[in-house]
Amino acid sequence: MTAPTPAQLRTLLPRIIDTAKAAGQAIMAVYDNADRGIVQKDDKTPVTDADYAAHRLIVEQLGALQPQYPVLSEESESIPFAERAGWATYWLIDPLDGTREFIKRNGEFTVNIALVHGHDTLLGVVYTPALGITYEAAHGLGARRHDAHGTQRIHVRAAPPTPVIAGSRSHAGPHLQAMLENIGDYELISMGSALKTCLVAEGRADLYPRLGLTSEWDTAAAQCVLEEAGGQLTDTQGQRLRYNTKESLLNPHFLAFGDASRDWVGLCPAP
Repeated sequence: MTAPTPAQLRTLLPRIIDTAKAAGQAIMAVYDNADRGIVQKDDKTPVTDADYAAHRLIVEQLGALQPQYPVLSEESESIPFAERAGWATYWLIDPLDGTREFIKRNGEFTVNIALVHGHDTLLGVVYTPALGITYEAAHGLGARRHDAHGTQRIHVRAAPPTPVIAGSRSHAGPHLQAMLENIGDYELISMGSALKTCLVAEGRADLYPRLGLTSEWDTAAAQCVLEEAGGQLTDTQGQRLRYNTKESLLNPHFLAFGDASRDWVGLCPAP
């Protein structure tokens, strides 16, 4: 199967934004409920009624929009690699990225929808239901942010002498602390979900180091946004993150950054 053309991606983008926003409405319908159906999954991470409601809506709408593309979601049944390995193009989604932030009601959670072809992300939409902000991008078409004030192209910035670091609100740890010590002077923004990568994409932060476990659906949509904004998302050896290349859907530790002239990889602590 050949990759979607830029014209096809341009046509798809508004439809995917609409789908992400509809999923956001389903999430917000659960947000203020006293009982949000919070349970622990087998991997000890939380899941809520909102995760499942958004999952069902996105899968249904993507199936109607592009039935030829399979869908891999965080809330899907496990799909063996033997089956996934035959996928040339597929949707990779996290219906509610930042479930812990959703439970805390701090607004820092997103709907992530990516289109992957040949192990690379071609289209990405990251929508924040509680904040009303959409980040979107497609290969060759640049990256944009939409909010109540309108739409603007976004781009990474040249890192200042004191860089701004986006850090995980729920997953800070000793590896991050060690890297921050290697950086020296910095400003830190704590944020949840894929928003950290989007902060780098729009030039509000310079680096998001994720020195802990994530899964492929956590990063694909935001990686497209970041790369189309001129940034990079690599592992700690400087290799670009790619998708559906192995049995495990876990990502390596990674760095999302804007200014490639800075040696961010060299600042990573030893494993």
